[in-house]
Amino acid sequence: MPLTLFAHPFSSYCQKVLTALYENATPFTFRMLGPEDPEAGAEWAALWPMKRMPVLVDEGRPVFESSVIIEHLGLFHPGPVRLVPADPKVALETRIMDRFFDNYVMTPMQKIVLDHLRPAGERDPYGVAQAREQLDNAYRLLDRTLAEREWASGDMFTLADCAAGPSLFYADWVHEIETAFGHVRAYRARLLARPAFARAVDEARPYRKLFPPGAPDRD
Repeated sequence: MPLTLFAHPFSSYCQKVLTALYENATPFTFRMLGPEDPEAGAEWAALWPMKRMPVLVDEGRPVFESSVIIEHLGLFHPGPVRLVPADPKVALETRIMDRFFDNYVMTPMQKIVLDHLRPAGERDPYGVAQAREQLDNAYRLLDRTLAEREWASGDMFTLADCAAGPSLFYADWVHEIETAFGHVRAYRARLLARPAFARAVDEARPYRKLFPPGAPDRD
């Protein structure tokens, strides 16, 4: 039975998992979550009542949370690219960086995006200012970290880079990475040039009109 992924191509966490699948050319069936396929939405809600995407189904077993899904793929559907390194010390660094991108880049980025969906009188300028400050702090720390690294946790493309791709892609749209953070800007460019992530980005292009703050005319 093939793998099935319930996802939407414009979702940052879905792109994280799609990058991992494409990196290893792992075969899977894509179930679009959206008005195009209400049946997929009903199945997804039954599988995961929390209604968060993506959800992977493997031999009838649902797997939740993007990082766990990628670790699951490495254990049960390994490919030529080992996204969680065998060396436990490097694996730990990979997981640290994965959490960094999810918690300190993806989360504040999403706070800024979601604020645009609030009614005008219910927006949270203080919270958005905090999110922007957190992104600046993340960019600053990341710039130092990447000074001597090609990829997030060292010389290899890993789980952490799968997280970094959509995190930095959308974060730069809502809070541009300053030129002072040259290592971060160069890393983002490397991610966009990586075929697996580039494919995820290209597949999401038709949905850019859905980006609440308005997608910039670049990338």
